[in-house]
Amino acid sequence: MRIDNSVTAGAVCDMDRKTEMDAFGAVALTAFALHLAFNQVVIKVTGGGFSPVFAAGLRSAGAVLVLLLWMYLRGVSLRIPRAAVPWAVGSGLLFAFEFLCLFTALDLTTVSRSAVIFYSMPLWLALASVVFLPEERLTRRKALGLALAFSGVILALSDRTGGQVSWAGDLLSLCSALCWGGIVLLVRVTPLADVPPEQQLISQVAISAPVLLLLAPLFGPFLREVQLIHIVGMAFQIIGVASLGFLAWFWLMKRYPANSVASFSFISPVASVLMGWLLLGEKIAPTIWGALVLVAVGITLINRRTRV
Repeated sequence: MRIDNSVTAGAVCDMDRKTEMDAFGAVALTAFALHLAFNQVVIKVTGGGFSPVFAAGLRSAGAVLVLLLWMYLRGVSLRIPRAAVPWAVGSGLLFAFEFLCLFTALDLTTVSRSAVIFYSMPLWLALASVVFLPEERLTRRKALGLALAFSGVILALSDRTGGQVSWAGDLLSLCSALCWGGIVLLVRVTPLADVPPEQQLISQVAISAPVLLLLAPLFGPFLREVQLIHIVGMAFQIIGVASLGFLAWFWLMKRYPANSVASFSFISPVASVLMGWLLLGEKIAPTIWGALVLVAVGITLINRRTRV
């Protein structure tokens, strides 16, 4: 008798699902937030060897291979329900545009500037949720969080000092954040909500890879001065972020309450700014530190669950 792995996995997931955050979850989510922050630095460094859009496409193509192996070993089907296919395609196109914008932004501006703007995603997701999700009420606490985070983004955009500064880089970081929020919203309000994480992720990287690689020639030569550090950085992005890293994120999202998981999202922009300063020697203007505080506090208020 053949056992349906997807049903078995779902049953195990329901059994293991936590009603509140525990010590393991807090450590894992903190580690993942730091992992994402470090990835911003890696993308910036890898840009020295690969053009940004080609690097984004290469990362997605490599992630497809890793995910195919992972799904084969775990017996996860590649077949997506027919009702979810159009939404999976839309999610993949948003994924492609998100990372086209982010990789190009990090080629034009600093990690610290890009991080403050890119990790404002919960702000745009919260605004969209008020419109598309009737159950999401705009409480006073959430409204204050939105106002603070929005003020932080405006402050970051208004600052034109502190090293490598580019309007194009800032606006591309913002577009990337909007695409990220759009993907999360699609997963919440469309049939994608019932699609296993592995299928969601492989559809995103499988669609984005050819799109990005086809667009890459429009953004200059594929290769720059490739060195070992750039190749290692690409391998880290393929294995540690775009495939297994995102799968770990999906697993945490299924195991712990969404609000509790989201409450750790303020760590990534803070850590990205600090890593850009410590590892890359970026000059960070006082206004960027102020913008970071506003965005981090705003995100915390947006995601904080009111206890009764």
